[in-house]
Amino acid sequence: MTTMFRYSVFPHLQDPCDPGLSLSPGRSVMAEPDYLNGDCDELIKPKKLINPVKTSRNHQDLHRELLMNQKRGLAPQNKPELQKVLEKRKREQVLKAQKEEQEAHTKRSDLEIELMKRQQKLEQLELEQQKNEEEQENTPEFVKMKSNLRRTKQEADGEERTT
Repeated sequence: MTTMFRYSVFPHLQDPCDPGLSLSPGRSVMAEPDYLNGDCDELIKPKKLINPVKTSRNHQDLHRELLMNQKRGLAPQNKPELQKVLEKRKREQVLKAQKEEQEAHTKRSDLEIELMKRQQKLEQLELEQQKNEEEQENTPEFVKMKSNLRRTKQEADGEERTT
């Protein structure tokens, strides 16, 4: 009864162009937009604004290229330098942790440690010998002869002093 009284007392609430204000049974209290009904042609209906960035040709080309690269699995590699450094450090830390974990699993005895030390020393000696041989091969012939002459001269002087 109150709705009937309200409509009769307030006839402006029954405006067909304003469906949000009428409170007929089955309607909610929330106002509905006016432009949904085709009854009111005098109202200006809102339009979605055009984004000038999205309509630009450069933006469309770039967006298309990014979509194609994503489909192919090619991601842009233009990361900032700081991010690259941080990722590299994190990767190195993970590798170091894995290496330490593996070493912890494979505990070595004292004998194995000593053998490893000797093997490293032998490898270093071999590398030094190879370097010396390469240096001797790369030196000119006259330098080799001069060093041989000096050595023989020193040996001869040493024999004269001992006798």
